[in-house]
Amino acid sequence: MTTPLISAEALQAALAGPTPPVLIDVSFDLANPAAGEASYLQAHLPGAHYLHLDRDLSGAKTGRNGRHPLPTREVFAQRVGALGIGPDTPVVVYDRQGAPYAARCWWMLRWLGHEAVAVLDGGLGAWQAIGGPVQEGPVRPPAAVAYAPGASRVAMRDADAVLRELGSPTQRILDARAPERYRGDVEPLDPVAGHIPGALNRFFQHNLGPDSRFRPAEALRADFLTLMQGAAPDTVVHQCGSGVTACHNLLAMEAAGLAGAALYPGSWSEWCADPTRPVAQG
Repeated sequence: MTTPLISAEALQAALAGPTPPVLIDVSFDLANPAAGEASYLQAHLPGAHYLHLDRDLSGAKTGRNGRHPLPTREVFAQRVGALGIGPDTPVVVYDRQGAPYAARCWWMLRWLGHEAVAVLDGGLGAWQAIGGPVQEGPVRPPAAVAYAPGASRVAMRDADAVLRELGSPTQRILDARAPERYRGDVEPLDPVAGHIPGALNRFFQHNLGPDSRFRPAEALRADFLTLMQGAAPDTVVHQCGSGVTACHNLLAMEAAGLAGAALYPGSWSEWCADPTRPVAQG
């Protein structure tokens, strides 16, 4: 797994190989948190396990740390180990919403230090389009293994660091939310509308083609280079509403050969929880 994306055809071949990857379905619906798991139980890739955004990919909320704060690395490592995944186990994650939740799980595994992890390009739909089989119902997890987190393979910025660098050429913020939320025209999820001052809008859906697969690497690269305006990838900080869809832009940059950008995990939901932080609109 030398790239962050794997095609359905390549996954089919990998599953027939000597070291098949562990599959994780992370389908989810922010408007209906039970829907993703229900859809998983109706149909999923054979042997795929399910991880829930709220229960498994997020930690405890305090009211000040955003809607989907990260758990500790140790807690997430234990959750991953419960699926029989060790540090060297190949993993493929997918969803059926265009990969925002798969990207979050991909990023979190890299946060643990995991190298052999990829996102199924096109998700469940791409798998079914090539005639890949599906099964229903839960999957019995294998024997748990101990997962000791290694050196993180990703970069992070917290709210203080983002605030400290506002307006600096060493920081270019990209906001993955829909344009109307970025502008502050509407805000269906958080108590304050608007965006972090200086942030540029890069709606994560623009990474996808009409088939819900990621656009070609050269097209993604051109888009992000235009937004970066000559800045280096490691000056880019990705954020969204709660640190989920921002990972989609991070994944797209990695697929485009622009590695090194950081995630602000708390994102807008954490930022706007502190009334002393500045807010921009328009």
